[in-house]
Amino acid sequence: MKNKTYLKRVAAIHDLSGFGKCSLTVALPIISAAGIEVSALPTAVLSTHTGGIDGYTYRDLTEDMRPITKHWKSLDIQFDAIYSGFLGSFEQLDIVKEFFHQFRTDKNLILVDPVMADNGELYKIFTLDFAKGMRSLCEKADIIVPNLTEAALLLDEPYQPGPYTQAYIENTLKKLSKLGPKKIVLTGVYFKEDELGAATYETASNTTGYFFVKRIPGYYHGTGDVFASALLSALLNNFNLVESTAIAVRFTANSILRTYKAQTDYRFGVDFEQCIPDFLKELKLV
Repeated sequence: MKNKTYLKRVAAIHDLSGFGKCSLTVALPIISAAGIEVSALPTAVLSTHTGGIDGYTYRDLTEDMRPITKHWKSLDIQFDAIYSGFLGSFEQLDIVKEFFHQFRTDKNLILVDPVMADNGELYKIFTLDFAKGMRSLCEKADIIVPNLTEAALLLDEPYQPGPYTQAYIENTLKKLSKLGPKKIVLTGVYFKEDELGAATYETASNTTGYFFVKRIPGYYHGTGDVFASALLSALLNNFNLVESTAIAVRFTANSILRTYKAQTDYRFGVDFEQCIPDFLKELKLV
């Protein structure tokens, strides 16, 4: 690994699921492997993630988030990036906005993954009012990483199933940028049934980019967290948005492919761990 004189640091604001690879159990190993320190601000603790698994325990940590933030502020901790994902309540939306206000600098990056929906449906624990609240959080971000269902909710538009047209995707990207973030990465994009990938948009240059891989059969939980964590890792290793998106798509697809070949339970997350060596090679860290 490259010898770095400065260790970058990310504040990761996500839930912690004891079993099932998503949120912090994905963000911590991926970002750390990329040579970046991670400070975890948990929003909830669950026995498992909620996708396709019944009977899980759920402990809301809303009351702990402000005291943790206050303590970190008292230590004058600085972050190169702030990365928010699953939030469990309306109050947490406000707490995360406060966190952005307290720790934002001229040099750091705020990435919001507006975790709340997929495949045309809100997750069961959320409401349309929560989607409106998530929109206000995205307005504070530098970069957002919604899937197409979340994009529709953020724009208060009906969900459109794919395949998509390039005109539809680019119109969606530009409308999302008008919410406030300067950079958009839209996931779940495809123009043909046998492909899947992501699209990017940067307001400063008014440029759009795409990256696709061959679609792998099945539905896999936690892939959005794998993708966003890999994307942020690449950005903080000085790759541009299009390069970072391509790296994240390949890493996520390779993790899905390994899971598909192993025929492990798709509900439990993808086998990203053994894909990390190739990921680090793409980051030019080894």
